[in-house]
Amino acid sequence: MFKRFVRSDSAATAVEYALIAGLIAAAIVVAISALGGQTNGLWGIVSGRVSNAINSVM
Repeated sequence: MFKRFVRSDSAATAVEYALIAGLIAAAIVVAISALGGQTNGLWGIVSGRVSNAINSVM
């Protein structure tokens, strides 16, 4: 059964789809890693402004 699956066209298609899914997953990880560093400063600014707003009310 396994030999028949390996020889069939559907096995090649399954491998191609798995490779495409792997490449997409790798691209997502790289994009999130790259954007994570850039947004870190933004969240620091937001946190500071929220803290200042809370302190000015109290």
